Amino acid sequence: MAVLDPDDWWRSAAVYQVYVRSFADGDGDGTGDLAGVRAKLPYLAELGVDALWFTPWYLSPLADGGYDVADYRAIDPAFGTLAEAEKLIAEARELGMRTIVDIVPNHLSDRHPWFRAALAAGPGSPERELFHFRPGRGAHGELAPNDWPSQFAGEPPWTRVADGEWYLHLFTPRQPDLNWAHPAVRREHEDVLRFWFERGVAGVRVDSAALLVKDPALPDFTEGVDPHPYVDVDGIHAVYRSWRAIADEYGGIFVGEVWLPDSERFARYLRPDELHTAFNFAFLSCPWDAVRLRAAVDDTLAEHAPVGAPATWVLCNHDVTRTVTRYGREDTGFDFAKKRFGTPADPALGTRRARAAALLSLALPGSVYLYQGEELGLPEADIPRDRIQDPMHFRSGGTDPGRDGCRVPLPWTAEPWATPWLPQPPGWAAYAADRQAQDPGSMLTLYRRALRLRRTLPGFGDGPLTWLDAPPGVLAFARPHGLRCLVNLADAPVVLPRHSEALLTSGPLDAAGRLPRDTAVWLRA
Repeated sequence: MAVLDPDDWWRSAAVYQVYVRSFADGDGDGTGDLAGVRAKLPYLAELGVDALWFTPWYLSPLADGGYDVADYRAIDPAFGTLAEAEKLIAEARELGMRTIVDIVPNHLSDRHPWFRAALAAGPGSPERELFHFRPGRGAHGELAPNDWPSQFAGEPPWTRVADGEWYLHLFTPRQPDLNWAHPAVRREHEDVLRFWFERGVAGVRVDSAALLVKDPALPDFTEGVDPHPYVDVDGIHAVYRSWRAIADEYGGIFVGEVWLPDSERFARYLRPDELHTAFNFAFLSCPWDAVRLRAAVDDTLAEHAPVGAPATWVLCNHDVTRTVTRYGREDTGFDFAKKRFGTPADPALGTRRARAAALLSLALPGSVYLYQGEELGLPEADIPRDRIQDPMHFRSGGTDPGRDGCRVPLPWTAEPWATPWLPQPPGWAAYAADRQAQDPGSMLTLYRRALRLRRTLPGFGDGPLTWLDAPPGVLAFARPHGLRCLVNLADAPVVLPRHSEALLTSGPLDAAGRLPRDTAVWLRA
């Protein structure tokens, strides 16, 4: 059963992602904060999650939603104080929820003392060795040092400073990349890990985990040619082996953001002396298609099996179009390069599929991550262009709507936040948590029931999965202790197999007791 082992809790955990800025506003200034999170801890405990993952809450100018960190040991004043964070960690643990914090090791904010010192010190200084400063190419150094593409659309990831040198930033100019060949960079991050483990966190999520180490020659980039000069460079594994030794001291765990198409290289990050788990982006981006979903599940389990790591399952996060909207579109997959304004979606269809996908993901073996607001069935919000803040939008020249649409403040009640930092769309009162809590057919009620069953009944969490015979378009699999999951993606209703009990359905069965299209059910054999 998914009752969590004190040591291996992470292998089966249901983890809730908190984007603090948009979760709950405790002081009425329109920005979410730690006081707001603390006030909602009973809600999260009742929801039935085992851990809370906080996206960066550190001191930051928020040029990239907090992923531009100016001080890893300080809470941004907009969110609260370090003392409040310590109270939050302790209070969540008293309610049975562990805390996972976010570490951003690839880059810093340009406001960080290290980078400000590097700018002041000038070319050839020890301070600049902590980053990737280089002279430019061309007759007068007017060209970038190499031709690498940015992780965000737009200009190359190099910016020239007043003294003529260029510095590398795979993301925005406000986020200079660190030089992980420098021992001071490694020492600093090891100290930061200890700092947070000593404050009671149970784990660390590692942002852009495959990007840290660069080829020291910084050679030009050729698409499709290995080895890649800055993605998955072999030296990165020494970093994570040193980190794992620290985590083991404290009984902590790591989950990595690792976007890699090569399953063998992906699995290397999950060897027993490196990261514990990594996010499963193949499943997240997979279209609503039975054949492709089954392949995504099989591929995920196969790439984790050689290293004995549990899989993770996630439908949405703070970077990705919300599930209800994505599943209501003609193209139900996800690709950053394809995001555009005005893509039509059917919210009723998307909601039906999102409900079914919730039961699918929660029944698969391993751990599951739930992004805030998914339990409310929130759609992607259309943000007015003059209110967009995400740098992905601006660096695309305005063609990419950015990620703000999935970061809108949550509707706790029918009354909107006081001047929220991003506008809540008209009509979001219908999604309010207080209303859904009283509605037996709401998305919130479905998630509460599903998470309660997942936590208390045998068969869920880490363990084996066996596919069952089923009609085309139907996913059917068995878990231990007689648990069965069926998801109907076919065009017509399907007859349920013989069973002793229907535990939960994502929507009502039809008049003949069959499972309708885009509906899932948990059965006990």
